[in-house]
Amino acid sequence: MRLSARVDYALRAAAELAAAGDGPTTVGELAKEQDMPPKYLENILLQMRRAGLVRGQRGPEGGYVLARPATEISLADVIRAVDGPLANVRGERPEHVGYRGPAESLQQVWIALRASERAILEEVTLENVATGALPERVRSLSADPAAWD
Repeated sequence: MRLSARVDYALRAAAELAAAGDGPTTVGELAKEQDMPPKYLENILLQMRRAGLVRGQRGPEGGYVLARPATEISLADVIRAVDGPLANVRGERPEHVGYRGPAESLQQVWIALRASERAILEEVTLENVATGALPERVRSLSADPAAWD
């Protein structure tokens, strides 16, 4: 699985907003905390706003806040907002890609891969990430030394 810089920045900014609570956080503060380019981050936050994940607040006390509680926003929500579907093959959803002959079963592999990604990314919320209280299944998988290879 490859995650783009856009997704990485979006997840890190969202975790910062989850940790900040109800008060707005400026793009500059988010960028500084996570060592990200502010202009690039601004574009990412606009995508997240269009997806209904964050709200912008104008004025001297302005910035961004999560649009819903951090317990209700999964990592999958953030990824879909900035990068589209979780798994695709050459830009297509796996169920729309067909193969013939010996490669025919690859479609099932791609669909199973997407299901595995969903199982983790839809379970983990921004609250889990911001507090470090990851679900047991995630902690168990990441505790396996083979997972780090």
